[in-house]
Amino acid sequence: MNLGSLIAPKGARKKRKRLGRGEGSGHGGTSTKGHKGQKARAGGYHKRGFEGGQMPLSRRLPKFGFTNPFRREYTVINIGDLESIPGSTIVDETYLKQNGFIKKLNSGVKVLGNGDVKVPLTIKVTKISETAKKKIEAAGGKVEVSTAAQA
Repeated sequence: MNLGSLIAPKGARKKRKRLGRGEGSGHGGTSTKGHKGQKARAGGYHKRGFEGGQMPLSRRLPKFGFTNPFRREYTVINIGDLESIPGSTIVDETYLKQNGFIKKLNSGVKVLGNGDVKVPLTIKVTKISETAKKKIEAAGGKVEVSTAAQA
């Protein structure tokens, strides 16, 4: 067998449509593009959002809103998620990341009060809600809010 004798199996290859090669080809004359007009010309059609010369919707509607460039995105965790942590553990951002409680650190960690904690924990985070703080202190734990990570 040599490379020159290889032949594709029947039906594996389709003949390409040869446009504009005379009336006898079946695709002559207008080359399957209909008659005249913008869509028949080279260069295709009009751009996205074009409404035939009418003022497009994107320009008719007013601009609104504001994106704060200084916005801080906190990684949120509930105290109910901290139930499995043994007592008297110091829980900080690195501990939470190493033990799989959070996937990534944005601008710090905020602890919310959804759930209950039964063991005393020392929690060192960027932000904490009032209900979470009360529940942790009621269980005999301590809360330290680090302002260094906020700056």
